Amino acid sequence: MCIRDRLSTRVRLARNLQGHAFGARARVNDRQAVLANFKEIFARSASLMKGTLLEMKDLGPRARRILLERRLVTSDLLGKTEGDPPAGTAVHFSHRDPLSVMVNEEDHFRIQGLLSGLNLSKAWSLVDSLDEELGQELPFAYHYEFGFLTSCPTNVGSGLRASVLVHLPGLVLTKEIGKVLQGLGQVGRTFRGLYGEGSEVIGNFFQVSNQTTLGKNEEETKNYIQEIIKSDLEEAGQEDVFRKIKKDFQAASISVEEKEIRDQMEKALLRAKEDFKK
Repeated sequence: MCIRDRLSTRVRLARNLQGHAFGARARVNDRQAVLANFKEIFARSASLMKGTLLEMKDLGPRARRILLERRLVTSDLLGKTEGDPPAGTAVHFSHRDPLSVMVNEEDHFRIQGLLSGLNLSKAWSLVDSLDEELGQELPFAYHYEFGFLTSCPTNVGSGLRASVLVHLPGLVLTKEIGKVLQGLGQVGRTFRGLYGEGSEVIGNFFQVSNQTTLGKNEEETKNYIQEIIKSDLEEAGQEDVFRKIKKDFQAASISVEEKEIRDQMEKALLRAKEDFKK
């Protein structure tokens, strides 16, 4: 997989406030209290006040859809229907960095950094810095044994999810993608669709990320993700596909020149690109 196949990097931290229900148990007054707490921090924080806070109730359906299509918010923040969004939902965008905070999504706060290419270190640095600042002002829900408490059990611990959006038409066309995706769970990884959890795979775009966060602190999880992303994505994926096809031909006692295999792979990739444009 060449560098152009890795389209973007996202690092996000899930955080909740003590004393307020979160997830499916959160009531309207809980969600409004969480938003009020964030607005107080927003008003006095030097790094936050220069940014922009958008409440979902103030945006029309088209504006909310644009934010979703650009992967700046999630469907959980917008709600499951085209009607009014859930109470207290908002998103804050930094004035300078590719950094944002979703308020009252699945968790009270989702701090996320979204950068182009493979850039985990910088994304982590931005998210970690804002997390430290918010943690000094807000009482995050934390358990001495389990770590940070979150709505979904798979996020408990560090609350960190590091993912890379990749484009894998070659593996899809050669029908090898199923084996790759099945093997992710064996090495502590998982995949999602273009718009994250619960979304479909569109145009051969996949989000590859860590599977669990329990038992690792944030720094350990970030280093772990950096290692597996490098090992899987820095080696040319087209070469992996070529070696597999060549091996299959050899196993079937079929003699095919290397050039012919590569030519057919290139033609298949061009067809995929044309199909995607349609």
